[in-house]
Amino acid sequence: MPPIPVIVQRIIALLKRYPGVIALGGFLSGIGSFILVDRQAGLASWIAIVLLVSWVWLMLENTLTRLFTRTFNREIPQPLLRYATQMIHQESLFFVLPFFFITTTWNSGQLVFTGLLAAAGLISIVDPLYYRWLAPRRWLFLALHTLTLFAALLTALPIILHLTTAESFKLALVTAMVLSFPSLVSSFPPASWRKGIALVVLSLVIGAGGWLLRSWVPPATLWMTEVAVSTEVNNREPGESLKEVPASRIRSNGLYAYTSINAPRGLNERIYHVWQKDGQEVDRIALDIRGGRKEGYRAWTHKQNFPPNPVGRWQVRVLTEDGQVIGVLRFKITADAPAASS
Repeated sequence: MPPIPVIVQRIIALLKRYPGVIALGGFLSGIGSFILVDRQAGLASWIAIVLLVSWVWLMLENTLTRLFTRTFNREIPQPLLRYATQMIHQESLFFVLPFFFITTTWNSGQLVFTGLLAAAGLISIVDPLYYRWLAPRRWLFLALHTLTLFAALLTALPIILHLTTAESFKLALVTAMVLSFPSLVSSFPPASWRKGIALVVLSLVIGAGGWLLRSWVPPATLWMTEVAVSTEVNNREPGESLKEVPASRIRSNGLYAYTSINAPRGLNERIYHVWQKDGQEVDRIALDIRGGRKEGYRAWTHKQNFPPNPVGRWQVRVLTEDGQVIGVLRFKITADAPAASS
């Protein structure tokens, strides 16, 4: 068997000759992982654990490479480390992107977050962008690193630990801040205690900004498989889905907002149907959902107490406990047609 350095050199040479193979592999494995998670939720935990283990390696890369050098008296080639880092970014981004694409409410601020993830995914597979533009700018590299870790945790934590979306968001935000701080210090070494405090404050400000903008972050593992606004629900199935409803039709039976929500197996989550008229909240109704159903967990709210004049543009915003938007149902209540004169 050839010595290790020769094998490594051959691997590096192949990677340099066919750089698109890594990108294609990351893309295909990401799509494949999403299909496995969507169809066989039991495999999701293993995929997410492998993903998080790779991130532990990435965070401890310098320590582990020094340990390897002392133990085996060999150095791991830097090109191989760079390719490993790029591959972890690609694997992570293309694992989470299908989740965020399907859960994003595109006519909201969530477009910005998912757009940033898509841009990061594009950068990770285009070598000139990744190595010549991103890598030399340490602050940009750190930003992509932290964003990718945050998105991976949002997707993996509900699957592995069966945390609610609210719990996952808090833990992912804190973890991303803590793990990115050493990289921030190494990229911008503080020359004095004041600059050290400034870095801590900067990290806290970034974390606070992430918390305040949480409604812009899609709930990665919750998405609606079926929605309807109807005047009836029979045998757990909605009637005709309506976009416009005459005011007379809601006076006797009210309206149902029906949602079927896909969630990971083992997850119990509280969500809210927030009824709004012309942008103003008029009702907030809590629902408890359980994950694991292939067709999604079916739940609905029945609103009967409408204002005296219900005519206007209505929407039912489906929110998590922390205010992340799962989806929006829109409809109009119209005035009754005038009665024909005799």
